[in-house]
Amino acid sequence: MSTVNAQRPSITVSSLDLDRLYSVIENAPRTALPYVEALETELARASVVEPEQMPADVATMNSVVRYRDLSTQQEHRVTLVYPQHLATTENGISVLAPVGSALLGLRVGQSIHWQVPGGHLIELELLGLDYQPEAAGEYHR
Repeated sequence: MSTVNAQRPSITVSSLDLDRLYSVIENAPRTALPYVEALETELARASVVEPEQMPADVATMNSVVRYRDLSTQQEHRVTLVYPQHLATTENGISVLAPVGSALLGLRVGQSIHWQVPGGHLIELELLGLDYQPEAAGEYHR
């Protein structure tokens, strides 16, 4: 599974999220391999900042985000979570899911083309953040 390189916007990830995401990657089951590889590719190209320096319009871990699927024009509101928190988070989406990996690090107003299992492309636009831990002063959540 690969992403479409030509149409990927720049992304930003906090150093804390990066450390935790690499731990998720190391401990992911083999069945998650294609999802892990997609996330690794994204993390390798991300700009990394300290949590206190995170712009308030970037989708970070534990952010409540609103996005639009541009192929269907449907809007969604989800919380971007680590896989282990999926079961306990209402409207949670795992960072290992294709949509979760695609949204991580996007700024409000950016869109991204993302290849999902089965080979088709999705295009997502980040519409807004209803909550971002860093903007709320929660730097070490």
